[in-house]
Amino acid sequence: MSGTSPLDPAPSFHSLTPRKTEEEEEEELEETPQEKKLRLAKLYLEQLRQQEEEKAEAREFEEDQVAGRLKEDVLEQRGRLQKSVAKEIQAPAPTDIRVLRGHQLSITCLVITPDDLAIFSAAKDCTIIKWSVETGRKLRVIPRAKKGTQGQPSGHSSHILCMAISSDGKYLASGDRSKLILIWEAQSCQHLYTFTGHRDAVSGLAFRRGTHQLYSTSHDRSVKVWNAAENSYVETLFGHQDAVAALDALSRECCVTAGGRDGTVRVWKIPEESQLVFYGHQGSIDCIHLINEEHMVSGADDGSVALWGLSKKRPLALQREAHGLHGEPGLEQPYWVSSVAALLNTDLVATGSHNACVRLWQCGEGFRQLDPLCDIPLVGFINSLKFSSAGDFLVAGVGQEHRLGRWWRIKEARNSVCIIPLRRAPAAPVAGS
Repeated sequence: MSGTSPLDPAPSFHSLTPRKTEEEEEEELEETPQEKKLRLAKLYLEQLRQQEEEKAEAREFEEDQVAGRLKEDVLEQRGRLQKSVAKEIQAPAPTDIRVLRGHQLSITCLVITPDDLAIFSAAKDCTIIKWSVETGRKLRVIPRAKKGTQGQPSGHSSHILCMAISSDGKYLASGDRSKLILIWEAQSCQHLYTFTGHRDAVSGLAFRRGTHQLYSTSHDRSVKVWNAAENSYVETLFGHQDAVAALDALSRECCVTAGGRDGTVRVWKIPEESQLVFYGHQGSIDCIHLINEEHMVSGADDGSVALWGLSKKRPLALQREAHGLHGEPGLEQPYWVSSVAALLNTDLVATGSHNACVRLWQCGEGFRQLDPLCDIPLVGFINSLKFSSAGDFLVAGVGQEHRLGRWWRIKEARNSVCIIPLRRAPAAPVAGS
């Protein structure tokens, strides 16, 4: 009978383990060259497979990024890009705001050079100052021209109401109450030409992006087209029923205007010489700014801020009493909205009034909503607002008076250019990452 005798010692499993390793080692030692080649080839193939998997993952990630960028490019071309940046913006501390003083009277308008290195500001004192963004120092001053000077003046002799800079940073245009548009070489501030033709104060200027085509509007109710590089007048368009208050343009051959007391916003299609008319505000529409090629924001003296899409004649969103009310109980009036700005192709909008703050807003998806983000304390009339191209700062032109009149005077305000830094909160980590 086979079996284990009770006298036989129990098999030791521990003693088998080292023997197995020895066997493996022996196998490796006894490995033929062909077997070694096969083993190394398998190892190499495994490494290659892992590398390919890693490359495929990286490619997928890159393709996702490229697809994202292509999607953004397509939306930008269609004029519908709305990057989400507003929720990342952190309200700056009042001590972080830099105040540049140099004008004697209220700032009326300002522009930032496309490279974000300099700011041009203009005021009721008829001067233009070029400032360094980095140092806050004056780089150039274009003084007031003396009235009655023989020949073409190399400066303004009345309130400057509007300015524009070409997208290549070459030309600066400024318009005044004396119906004149002056063209300057932006780098040196040398006067190049004077455009005459408007019959009343020039209230709005904008260069078409990527060109030297200049659009202007005036209290004479017209829109004019000029070519700054060729020192030439192109054409005039009519349609507004009252003094036009402001104008803006981007890359398309069209511009948008705020029609003041005629209560309309208009989009002018220059080649077709046609216009689209939009209604929505109750008061005088005093300021307008394009957010992208298909959407814009406007502000009025009834205290409302409106978001528009070019395909709808009524506002997509309307925020009444955007800056609140003031006055005696029972006689409250809304604070006039005196300036609006939008960070190009994003959901971030800024508005100014004279209620001691600049207000930042977030546009909802499809520009169908406008939600307040934060208030930046600033005393005085906020007559002009501009975002830097990179979106890292906002510039406000502040005055003791409204840019278009002397209805009120805020004595404690300082006529100044204020640089407001816009810091972004670090993006929240994605869940599960």
